[in-house]
Amino acid sequence: MTRVSRGLGRLRVVFDDPTLVANAGLVLVATLVETLGLEALIDATVGLPGGAGHRPGRKLLSLVHAMVAGASHIDHANVLRAGATGGVLGHRVMAPSTLGTFLRAFTFGHVAQLDKVIAEALRRAWSLPGVGPGRSRLVIDIDSTICEVTGKKKQGAAYGYTRVLGYHPLVASRAGSGEILAARMRKGSANTQRGAGQFVIELIARVRRAGAAGGIIVRMDSGFWSKKTIAILQDRKVRFTMTVRAADKGIAKAIATIAEDAWAPIAYPAGGVAQVAEVDYDGLRLVVRRTQVLGPDGATPLFATWAHHAFLSDLATDVVTLDAFHRNHAVVELAIRDLKEGAGLAHVPSGSYAANGAWLGAAVLAHNLIRWSALSGGIVKAGTGTVAATIRTRYLAIPARLVNRSGTPTLRGPARWPWATHFARALETLRALPAAVG
Repeated sequence: MTRVSRGLGRLRVVFDDPTLVANAGLVLVATLVETLGLEALIDATVGLPGGAGHRPGRKLLSLVHAMVAGASHIDHANVLRAGATGGVLGHRVMAPSTLGTFLRAFTFGHVAQLDKVIAEALRRAWSLPGVGPGRSRLVIDIDSTICEVTGKKKQGAAYGYTRVLGYHPLVASRAGSGEILAARMRKGSANTQRGAGQFVIELIARVRRAGAAGGIIVRMDSGFWSKKTIAILQDRKVRFTMTVRAADKGIAKAIATIAEDAWAPIAYPAGGVAQVAEVDYDGLRLVVRRTQVLGPDGATPLFATWAHHAFLSDLATDVVTLDAFHRNHAVVELAIRDLKEGAGLAHVPSGSYAANGAWLGAAVLAHNLIRWSALSGGIVKAGTGTVAATIRTRYLAIPARLVNRSGTPTLRGPARWPWATHFARALETLRALPAAVG
């Protein structure tokens, strides 16, 4: 009897179906893009010269939608041109070569124009139900990050304090949602504080214009510690927590005045003995957390030695709660990681500094659109973290076939897709949203 092989070696592969859609779930994001009126907004705001400036909306959105789908290089935008994928986007998909020319046409002024698009997109998105903070408290985390590059022919790339070749952008994220509220590209050699004051001024104005009508709290690390930044926050009635260097002479002197019986025990994620106390410092609360330093073998030494971590604040809550609140500033690292791994910033492609600034702006839009689509579509609840990879796997990277059924364009997805019901409900919800007012 002859046996018929059913092994994978007999599997024939062809790429010849023009009706297939590589990432059918992009229709969720594209629907929100239409609701927000982003293509017209970009066309009206970003004014590049020459042919590169023709219809900038479709060019930038081609790049943004590619990033939403997981692109980290310009060439990855070709995935939007596969099969019938462009049919779910609502705009013409541009070739990678066109996108490269588009990016290289950016100057510093055009990057500023793109930043205005991001600010207005934030305002429009926050006007949608369940997205913006409204009158609730808004917590903002500010940090800087290193975007590593390869090759030395990239304008502005340099070795900074981390001794890594790259750029050193500033990033502000919204605690809870992980939205990127503002980002600014800087040279790799830039000190953490460089441009921080102006960044904070523009950031607070941006979120107020976007609809943040409640209290605002800003959390930042010691790289931003300065009297100037504190004054900027106080002038704008913005509360804050700001890490300071415990080894600083003045800070160390203040810590030494804390009485031994003033230290309160706290639960600390890293384990071991941890305590917290506070003392006045220039009219602000200096909150100090100390953790016991263990011996090389993990044993408790005979005489306790402590590592100190301190921050300044003008918040009025009790010291234990305040310490836990400030430690949660670490969520900004999750937002930055998702901006890099989930929205295209893992790779900074161009030799042009301005082009890389535009690439950062496109990544911010992609990052936020994933979150806004998930929030507006009811995929996630407000206040919960959203990881791009999870949203992409469940709701965006869906293979489908775009067919015509009795004159109705129809996306035919795979049977038994685990999240099909949630997807359909999200699309219906997004379609029912009122158009954003420009």
